[in-house]
Amino acid sequence: MSTVATELLLHYSLRRRTLVPDIHAYSRRAPPFYLNYTKRPLSGGPSLSSFELKAPEALTLRASASTDTAAVVESDVVFSETFSLKRPVKVEGKITIRLVNGKDEENWQLLVGCSLPGKWVLHWGVKYIGDVGRCSEWDQPPPEMRPPGSIAIKVDYAIESPLEKSSTLEGESFYEVKIDFNTNNSIAAINFVLKDEDSGSWYQHRGRDFKVPLTEYRHDDGNVVGAKKGFGIWPGAFGQLSNMLLKSEGAENKTDFTTCESKDPPHQNSRLEGFYEEHPIVRETLVDNSVTVSVTQCPETAKNLLYIETDLPGDVIVHWGVCKDKDRKWELPEQPYPSETKVFKNKALRTLLQRKEGGTCSSGSFTLDVGLTAFVFALKLNENTWLNNMGKDFYIPLSSSRVLNKEHSQSHSANKTKESSTVYTDGIINEIRNLVSDIASEKSRKTKIKEAQESILQEIEKLAAEAYSIFRSAIPTFTEEGVSEAEVLTPSVKIASGTGSGFEVVCQGFNWESHKSGRWYMELHQKAAELSSLGFTVVWLPPPTESVSPEGYMPKDLYNLNSRYGSIDELKSLVKRFHEVGINVLGDAVLNHRCAHYKNQNGIWNIFGGRLNWDDCAVVADDPHFQGRGNKSSGDNFHAAPNIDHSQEFVRKDLKEWLCWLRQEIGYDGWRLDFVRGFWGGYVKDYIDASEPYFAVGEYWDSLNYTYGDMDHNQDAHRQRIIDWINATNGCAGAFDVTTKGILHSALGRYEYWRLSDEKGKPPGVVGWWPSRAVTFIENHDTGSTQGHWRFPGGKEMQGYAYILTHPGTPTVFYDHIFSDYQSELSKLISVRTRNKIHCRSIVKVMKAERDVYAAIIDEKVAMKIGPGYYEPQTGPQKWSLATEGKDYKVWEAS
Repeated sequence: MSTVATELLLHYSLRRRTLVPDIHAYSRRAPPFYLNYTKRPLSGGPSLSSFELKAPEALTLRASASTDTAAVVESDVVFSETFSLKRPVKVEGKITIRLVNGKDEENWQLLVGCSLPGKWVLHWGVKYIGDVGRCSEWDQPPPEMRPPGSIAIKVDYAIESPLEKSSTLEGESFYEVKIDFNTNNSIAAINFVLKDEDSGSWYQHRGRDFKVPLTEYRHDDGNVVGAKKGFGIWPGAFGQLSNMLLKSEGAENKTDFTTCESKDPPHQNSRLEGFYEEHPIVRETLVDNSVTVSVTQCPETAKNLLYIETDLPGDVIVHWGVCKDKDRKWELPEQPYPSETKVFKNKALRTLLQRKEGGTCSSGSFTLDVGLTAFVFALKLNENTWLNNMGKDFYIPLSSSRVLNKEHSQSHSANKTKESSTVYTDGIINEIRNLVSDIASEKSRKTKIKEAQESILQEIEKLAAEAYSIFRSAIPTFTEEGVSEAEVLTPSVKIASGTGSGFEVVCQGFNWESHKSGRWYMELHQKAAELSSLGFTVVWLPPPTESVSPEGYMPKDLYNLNSRYGSIDELKSLVKRFHEVGINVLGDAVLNHRCAHYKNQNGIWNIFGGRLNWDDCAVVADDPHFQGRGNKSSGDNFHAAPNIDHSQEFVRKDLKEWLCWLRQEIGYDGWRLDFVRGFWGGYVKDYIDASEPYFAVGEYWDSLNYTYGDMDHNQDAHRQRIIDWINATNGCAGAFDVTTKGILHSALGRYEYWRLSDEKGKPPGVVGWWPSRAVTFIENHDTGSTQGHWRFPGGKEMQGYAYILTHPGTPTVFYDHIFSDYQSELSKLISVRTRNKIHCRSIVKVMKAERDVYAAIIDEKVAMKIGPGYYEPQTGPQKWSLATEGKDYKVWEAS
């Protein structure tokens, strides 16, 4: 490795999470490389064939494909990389719906099944008799109707119930969920959609919710199932229905359970009848493929030879062009072109790759002038299938001059900065090189035990974090004067904003009731100095915009900042005050949905007013409640308000301008992003790049994994979904660690402290995989306060805070807990964290994870334990002194 090590970018990928510290060392004799290191799941020890030297695309935070074998790169290779491709393949199946009679006329079962394998969830709710004027909303069913494993989702109108593998149908797996109910319940209809947890896709009936009416229905209601059988009134409570309908007067009193327009009362002499229906379902699954691109420079001919090879099946067309400068504009190169190449609208070229004889791969070669900056392309499989690089064109650099060169002439101050950083990074590079050589040696493979290998990998993590910190602080600032022409061609290196310093402690500065005073900003103004003295460095403020709901989460006119919390001037004054006491301020940005000002011609609220006067083209097309004319949603729909279509360029432009306006006009330092499950994380990256916040965190919230009502020990799938979202943002934003909160619930509430260590002995939440992007918490305005959707186990709050305030990640403390009897204890814990410089990348060593006690040592500086069980840190070369303690928790500091 030492003979080819030149510029080194440590691409650190742990369990598909991405963190790319940039480390620089330079050489004129050899091209730049990645050291691509992937840590795979251990079974008796980590994979030892997962180190690879690769050429970088650019000095940016991004993901890279990993392989299992080391690549040997010749000195004339400018670029070589294998990209992962996800190819969509459609699979057909069926959704089955059965309504069957149970033991007697009063007890019935609704069974919903799916013939396609996967992790299916029924997202459902009910409509009650007399629920007038709420045609687009559901209610949660009574507890006795909920199947085992059902979870009440954040918005309190629905339930999510898992489908279980129940039988084999014609040799195929079949998944089904059963809902038992009694006709004496005043339920008029059951509404549902089917959700594929693996892909996040939703399956509806003719673009709307499936509806199983348990009373009379309108025949023109296109989403009703079981329509072949007449439905009438059940006995019991349903006998009240006809009288209520006959007494109703006027449109405002109409009651219907399929549409708001029905006027006809149901027939009392009819009875509920069972039925069976099948509905086709087409599921799009992703198949793994790859494409390898290499660029070789030929000095003799002054040409670049670019080679593409892929394992995609069928005919593969490369839709391509070249860039002549750094603005990434597509242009046509000079002829000649490869065989099987056609010009597309004078804007791009299309080349059919040649199938390899007797193989499944296809490939193609391209000869390009050396003076070009880059080769850009996408892959076309058929008229409807295009593949690119994580939502963007593949961008392949063609000139080694793009790589930062140590020999470039720079100003004296810039040279001094670079030299000082190189001294440190050279040493780190040598350490990493030695560690890699150590773990990869044949002798080590045979003799090193799993613990020793883990220790080496943890050391690499530490070094990566250290190098990343050095690089952030060592970026030189250039003036326009004295910059050579060669330097102008060199792309600037930009580290992603939104990640903070790593030492943040966040205060959520409001609760669900804060709007009621009408002067919350002024009340918080008086507490700014106190929050600073407690050790908080960041405060998260409530949504600032005019809103249909007083709490601010149903925004209307985004530029109207006179809200229930106070006026725009009071908000500015509050932000200024926090800055005076050294606290950064996060604004709560609700980007997923927006409430409309006007109805369309169909009476649907989807036309917007104010400064951002969008029409229904700004609303996604696949939310049946709001009839948008945009594209399909890139995430989950929030059914209470129109979901904004972020794929529209005008929408993104307006939102970026709004965020920048908030930064400049109000002084916000960053964002808390609401309901980010609703839109693709790549759009978040666009907003972060435009507004350049100091810190950003997204609320990616979904249910943890349960089996028969009990939380699974392994929550890897749950935290992986959060990691995937962070990856989609290119790592420029963190996410609330819902996984850790959920596990703490069971661990503390049920005396199952063993849950706080995963199968690898690490923290089991996001903080165990990607701590620098994990924002930990135990309570917020949704879960606690007066909403209490998912309240932390009572009396165990300080144990939870003893955990998150001593562990890596970025801890968040809820307002209600700060201004309570817990304040003194919280202050002591924050002091311990600050005094010992515990940060978002600190290293955790789990010492105990048993039924009644969890204990850990963090950075060899702080020891802690929670639970009633016994633990004391061992006294040896390192002595420990008790720093603070409370009910069932203790924290020690190294002397």
